Formats: sequence, C-alpha cells, structure tokens
Amino acid sequence: MHIDLPAVVAEVREAFARYETALVTNDVDTLNALFHRDERTIRYGIQENLYGHEEIAAFRAARSPVGLDRTLCRTVITTYGRDLAVASTLFYRPSLAGKVGRQMQTWARFAQGWRIVAAHVSVIAARGEVPGGA
Repeated sequence: MHIDLPAVVAEVREAFARYETALVTNDVDTLNALFHRDERTIRYGIQENLYGHEEIAAFRAARSPVGLDRTLCRTVITTYGRDLAVASTLFYRPSLAGKVGRQMQTWARFAQGWRIVAAHVSVIAARGEVPGGA
C-alpha cells in the first residue's frame, strides 16, 4: 500500500478545504454533500452523537450560523492507497477561550468524489498549542 501519494494528498487537501469553507460560511448544502449518504456514516460531535446521513443533515439544518469562524492548527492529512484518507486538525474559536478543538475525519473516494464516512469533534483544555498555521 502506498501512503501519502502526492496527487491523492492534494485531492483530499482540496476536499478538506472545501469542507472548512462550507463549515465557517454555514453552507449546509455543501456540508451535506461532503458527508457520505449512508446510514453507517457517523459524526461524534462536542455534544451530539449522530448516526447516519439523515441525523447529520438534521443537525446541520438546526445549527446556529453564529460564531463558526475558527483558526486551524497542525492539520495533518494522511492517505492510504488511492481511496482512503484521514484528516486531523486542531481548531480555535473565540468562544472556546482556553480550550482547543480537535477534529478527525475519515474520507473515502466514491464515484462522486471524496466523502467523509466518519468524523469526531471534541474540545479539551489548551496546553500550550499555538493557534494559526497548518
């Protein structure tokens, strides 16, 4: 198996950037499109456990668009072969004073492109991490 093929990493980095832009602008249609439409797709959030695309889409539809801006730090994208990747990042928001958010996504390539099949978001006390940069 080839790990981190440059062309595949670039594809996933582009999909990840598309997700990030959609997240901070509350582009719910794009967010929904980037999650694989399947009952086995899972998103564990800060305060919610979402099973299946329908629950994830319902969460997105109900979420407030206020305060979504954030700064990413230490983003790592690792690809496994040509069809599987993991994207991990730390994030900071003014509303998370003294805390750091952590996000991990598993991406898989489908006929329609790269889609998130599993995601986990959590927040912990910041311990010297520096916001900014990738």
